[in-house]
Amino acid sequence: MQRKPHILIVDDDREIRDLLAKFLSRHDFRVDTAADGREMDRHLAGGRFDLLVLDLMMPGEDGLAICRRLRQESGIPILMLTALGEEADRIVGLEIGADDYLPKPFNPRELLARIRAVLRRGGDAPDRTDDGTRARKLRFESWQIDLRTRELRDEEGTLVTLTSGEFDLLEAFVERPQQILSRDQLADLTSGRVLGPLDRSVDVALSRLRRKLGEDPKTPRLIKTVRHGGYYFAADVSPC
Repeated sequence: MQRKPHILIVDDDREIRDLLAKFLSRHDFRVDTAADGREMDRHLAGGRFDLLVLDLMMPGEDGLAICRRLRQESGIPILMLTALGEEADRIVGLEIGADDYLPKPFNPRELLARIRAVLRRGGDAPDRTDDGTRARKLRFESWQIDLRTRELRDEEGTLVTLTSGEFDLLEAFVERPQQILSRDQLADLTSGRVLGPLDRSVDVALSRLRRKLGEDPKTPRLIKTVRHGGYYFAADVSPC
């Protein structure tokens, strides 16, 4: 039997927690719920979860603080729920490591589609199969990336924690070195989304990825910006 993806919903609104738990359970997910960060920590300590649905606005430790804390120790995919009009907080959420966001009020079916997309991108969906491309290990400069296990290691072999969105972006680049990719192409390759006029998700993920690769934001060497064109990966990529 295939393992059902395990989702943890963190929201202080009991009605929303119960509604989402029932809805996702009907679509073959295992679901646990938590009302706050403390309850979330107890769940995370006691089991493996494939994705976190995290409300932004909560009393006490809010969603941004929780996301920032988790990103210091975990790459678990995070889908953040935000209220309409919280554009600034939404951008901050992406900057500190959320993989996707959904404004409230939302259609549960859109949440379901977003969850499935993030899990596919993260490689944690149980129906995911590894083909030859996913099994490859690649090297660029002093870095090594494993497309099967979705791991990035530095020259000393230390594992660098990437969110699923950051890894997807890096994967898109290393599989297409020296090829100019537009923001729209990157959005399609990494999330299957069409960018809106104010959507900065690609730029935010790129900025985070550059920092983790030790890039100077003013003069990046690996991921270069092409004016009016997009970005390209300047390093040579070879099999390990």
